[in-house]
Amino acid sequence: MTEAIVAPRPKPKSARRRAREFAVQGTYQWLMTRDTVNNIDLFIHNSTSYFNKCDEALYRGILFGVIKDAGALTKALEPHVERPLEEVSIVEMAILYTGAFEIISMPETPYPVIINESIELAKTFGGSDGHRFVNGVLDKLAALVRAEEFAAAAAKRR
Repeated sequence: MTEAIVAPRPKPKSARRRAREFAVQGTYQWLMTRDTVNNIDLFIHNSTSYFNKCDEALYRGILFGVIKDAGALTKALEPHVERPLEEVSIVEMAILYTGAFEIISMPETPYPVIINESIELAKTFGGSDGHRFVNGVLDKLAALVRAEEFAAAAAKRR
């Protein structure tokens, strides 16, 4: 008798990961359509049966914050991108906006967690090397915005 080989089940996504995915999707929709945040939120809520498995407070905090602070986020990101932002893919831009918003506005989340989550989102939704680009940009932003936390993490790695 032979046994079937069963592939391991992927680890279930955390509520926070799902929240970030939905926030990236909403930000992408906003970048494409410039629709209102309320319309985008309603669409995201109604477009999937597993929305209730996300951390809704985190999702709403990021999505509403990104759209409200888009101008400031653009100014914060521009010095760390070596080409005009208009040349960055919309998917990568959505990930950069959500990651930058968390780094700047949510100090309770360690910046390495935010960068790692952004890298994973770029691997899921972005181009083949998009995760490297996202990592580089957000790492430079974190070094500036969270200088003390960044220095402490660097000292710990030595």
